[in-house]
Amino acid sequence: MSDLRAYSQRLLPPFSGMVQIVESERARAQSFDGVTWELHYLPRDRRGNGGQSSQMGYALDRGYYRVAHFENKKLAPYVFPSILDPAQVNKAIQELSDFLRDAKTPFAAADVFEYWLLDGSDESPLAMIFSCCDEAQMSTYPSKTEWTALPHSKLKVESTAEEQARGEPPVNHRFQAMVANRAGSKPRTAWFKRAAGDADDFPALLVREDWPAGAEHALCQRYLQRKAPLLLMLQGLSDSDRARLEIAAKKHAMEVEGYYPSYPAIHDEALMTAIRVEARLRRRGPQTADRSPDKKPANAPLSKDMRILE
Repeated sequence: MSDLRAYSQRLLPPFSGMVQIVESERARAQSFDGVTWELHYLPRDRRGNGGQSSQMGYALDRGYYRVAHFENKKLAPYVFPSILDPAQVNKAIQELSDFLRDAKTPFAAADVFEYWLLDGSDESPLAMIFSCCDEAQMSTYPSKTEWTALPHSKLKVESTAEEQARGEPPVNHRFQAMVANRAGSKPRTAWFKRAAGDADDFPALLVREDWPAGAEHALCQRYLQRKAPLLLMLQGLSDSDRARLEIAAKKHAMEVEGYYPSYPAIHDEALMTAIRVEARLRRRGPQTADRSPDKKPANAPLSKDMRILE
């Protein structure tokens, strides 16, 4: 068996989960939930047009072909394009499937190079914009100075009756404007390489929470608490941060159940079990609108808003 690299990385911008990746010289497998996997193959004559998945930018735009699906420890090859050598493809994807049968996810995060919007007052990290796995790729990213929240269409944060009566924009939009205002009229950004022991120097939930005004702090917390099922995928959270996110996630049991295989740790096992039991009971009953907003069907390709940023 050739060398395989297994890792995860954050889906940005904005943060919308983690993708699990296993790659060899010629093939890769990737999953958004740690359960269903899509396998891709790179022909030898396409190597110069992008290389492995860490160089791919948008999915499948650098020469990879979608060749198989893996779920429940079963490999299901697709019909290969005529340009591919079936023997080579089968060998490559069999190697990946053999690994996946016993793999434990989530894999360790590899995107330690982080691009942050800086606080306008002291130039400390304010909100993460990009991340990548290889230092050489930092120069390929645009000089973006705007941080974006998940839009209301993908993450519905309920407005109060008073906010609705005043016709105020969604919480997501207002929080995004708050961050932009804190960055200042001439926003600055910087790349950092995250190392072990640096957690205290960066916002744990990828955006600052220390807002001086009570209304601003409350708006920030409303956004982050609604995003809790996604944020629980983050690695390296403190026990206190994971505990408060698990409590906030109770209201969104169906999302928690969908993301659960990508959670690197559980603080309160009893609480998490109760949330998942609720999700299973609700699944058996009438359909509900509370479901994972970014859950992708098994054979769906990566879209541009689910970009693998490396």
